Amino acid sequence: MPKSRYRFNPESLSFDKVKLGFRAVLLRGLAYFVGSVLVALVYYLVFAAFFDSPKEKALLREIDQLTLQYDIIHREMENLDKVIGQLEEKDDNLYRTIFEAEPVPETQRESGVGGINRYKDLEGYNNSSIVIETTKKLDNLKKKIVVQSKSYDELYDLARRKEEMLKSIPAIMPISNKDLTRTASGFGPRIHPIYKIIKFHAGMDFTAPMGSEIYVTGNGTVEAVNISARGLGKHIIVDHGFGYKSIYAHLDDFNSRRGQKVNRGDVIGFVGNTGTSVAPHLHYEIKLNGRNIDPVNYYMNDLTAAEYDKMIEIVSKTGQSFD
Repeated sequence: MPKSRYRFNPESLSFDKVKLGFRAVLLRGLAYFVGSVLVALVYYLVFAAFFDSPKEKALLREIDQLTLQYDIIHREMENLDKVIGQLEEKDDNLYRTIFEAEPVPETQRESGVGGINRYKDLEGYNNSSIVIETTKKLDNLKKKIVVQSKSYDELYDLARRKEEMLKSIPAIMPISNKDLTRTASGFGPRIHPIYKIIKFHAGMDFTAPMGSEIYVTGNGTVEAVNISARGLGKHIIVDHGFGYKSIYAHLDDFNSRRGQKVNRGDVIGFVGNTGTSVAPHLHYEIKLNGRNIDPVNYYMNDLTAAEYDKMIEIVSKTGQSFD
């Protein structure tokens, strides 16, 4: 900045030196300062727009690394999801089949994670989509692991109780029938002996003389001892646990009472001709989880392979039931 200013004097025809006051000097200095600041600010904005600071470069590198890590974690979780899917398939189709347990419901395995917009705090960022997607995947995996863990706990309990289960499952014929001549009618559609129409026969019929002993086919508890003039007539229901129940119908008399603990082979009643029955016989049913199943598949403690084939042949040729 020049130290002095001069002004032309027309009267003397010469240049006179101009002396500035303090205020003028201050204003001029302030103007130069403001101008320098504005120029520096422009330079800074231009530099910041085209060049990253060392701190920004470090943060960008960290963001890239985190994004890469999220991608890797996401792929690993997809692999874990496939492994869990294989475990679920083995659980339902192998382990639970061995222990005759119902598969875990698909709705229970695939149920979502509760909460209204539980990922709201993760929204609003540049990489929100990958963070939210990974978090959802992680929550879903945790849910599946919890369900599978509970299923294995149940299977462990079933394995521990396997011996009790084997003693409880109906596994013998309910009357003495070694020669198989007392097998009368099997499971499935049969001609009703009274109505002469085809009706579904929910059990097996065994002919036997009045008063023949009836054996409980597995350990359990007598759930009901019922008397009726129609239908099943006098009949007994035994709860074996593990989803199994057996029914013994058209009895002449009982040899058990409601609530009594019984063991496989105990005599619980006697063959009769009560209810809707056309001749002395035993109508025998097995239910698993409330559904009737074919008793012919549950004589594993009684019959050899040859005897089993013979029984299948006999019941398949019988077109009419006894009740």
